Amino acid sequence: MSTNLKISAALVATFVVGIAVLLGVNSGGGAESSTASGATVVREDSHRLSTATDGRVTLVEFLDFECESCRAAYPFIEQLREDYDGRVTFVARYFPMPGHANAENAAVAVEAAAQQGRFEDMYHRMYETQPEWGEGQDSQAALFRTFAADLGLDLAAYDAAVADPATLERVLRDREDGLALGVEGTPTFFLNGEKLDVSSTDEFIERIDAALAG
Repeated sequence: MSTNLKISAALVATFVVGIAVLLGVNSGGGAESSTASGATVVREDSHRLSTATDGRVTLVEFLDFECESCRAAYPFIEQLREDYDGRVTFVARYFPMPGHANAENAAVAVEAAAQQGRFEDMYHRMYETQPEWGEGQDSQAALFRTFAADLGLDLAAYDAAVADPATLERVLRDREDGLALGVEGTPTFFLNGEKLDVSSTDEFIERIDAALAG
């Protein structure tokens, strides 16, 4: 298919480096899917950015909001969502990396927003602002709270969700699933059950097209 990818050459280069490190592809279809080893790729409560009408093809991303390669992939994924609207389900799962001081804080903030039905809005805000807060060692929880305020969230409910250990547990459950699946870095993708390494965004698109044609 013809796809007009709106990514700069620099972002493409960064993204390709990221996928060269680790890119896998997963099982689509049902609300909860597993690999042959029994590891869970998609759970009932996994966050779906877009949902396909037939449920045949699902693209899952294990991501870290502080990861520069994830941010580089972000416009590409957004373009794919537009190009494959209604044909591919896009699922986002948390995988905060230990080396990123605010990765868990960011994921908890997004999950707290998700509890008010605003997962995607906070997901976008994290990537759009990552250059402002990424790679720092001080907690950015207060900044993330301003994002919640900007989105018009109920701040009392947001604060309660951030403080609730169950919110972090929800984030870490995603990471535990990722570890069980062999995820070692971000971004890592799963599409209809087969792991693969790709070296370009064109190859990524070809694999999606093949899954749709299969």
